Amino acid sequence: MFKLLLAGLACYLLLVLVVYLMQARMLYLADVPGRSLDHTPADIGAEYRDESFETADGVRLHGWYVPGHSDRVLLFFHGNAGNISHRLESIRQFLQLGLSVFIIDYRGYGRSEGRTTEQGIYRDAEAAWRHLTETNGIPEGRVIVFGRSMGASAAAYVAARHRPLALIVESSFTSVPDIAREYYPWLPVRWLSRLRHSAEDFVRQSKAPVLVIHSRDDEIVPFHHGEAIFAAANKPRTFIEIRGGHNDAFLRDEQNYLAGLRSFLDELSSAGQSP
Repeated sequence: MFKLLLAGLACYLLLVLVVYLMQARMLYLADVPGRSLDHTPADIGAEYRDESFETADGVRLHGWYVPGHSDRVLLFFHGNAGNISHRLESIRQFLQLGLSVFIIDYRGYGRSEGRTTEQGIYRDAEAAWRHLTETNGIPEGRVIVFGRSMGASAAAYVAARHRPLALIVESSFTSVPDIAREYYPWLPVRWLSRLRHSAEDFVRQSKAPVLVIHSRDDEIVPFHHGEAIFAAANKPRTFIEIRGGHNDAFLRDEQNYLAGLRSFLDELSSAGQSP
């Protein structure tokens, strides 16, 4: 019996070590479904231009600027899998709302150079903001920062350090330790976690108007994460509940989704927060 217990303990400690060492590979899924850009905005009939820019630590990043019909620009930070070419449906929706879109790939994703790390992603987000507002000359008061899932931490990081027109957080977890504890209750995840991506903390620091979007049907990030992020946000703040899974709710409930976004944008205008 003692040998069995010892063997079980050894297996558990080995698993703990594997999780500790492999957690970045578990979260950053740049190769799922792949790094190649399979499509471009031209496939949805949109004009665009390739954008290349450098981070403060010398990493060359790639993105697309897709012009819309208004003077507002949505700075788009996507989730942990795939690349910008897998976000064409979202680009289509934002163009439908009249917004221009600047979407980037993090280091290690798509055509961007480098190796993905949490701090690297924050540097990427800061570089994207700087490229948009300084190089491209877009006034910060015309920029709406948007983050979906893991990308919400990058978006909220930027919004906490600058003064965008607004911050939109969609389908986000509060932090990696919080969501990991729910997935792996039998592991000491708070001790193990070397990653945080604490969207909740960054949202709390932001002074911009906040829109939180979450589906009660989300099978990957439970609904209460969206509620907690909303509770952490400073006013003015808005919550939109949509229906559908983590990766498709914005399409399955598109009518409600677009109506909520349009209403939020209208409120920004009526509050005099748009130039």
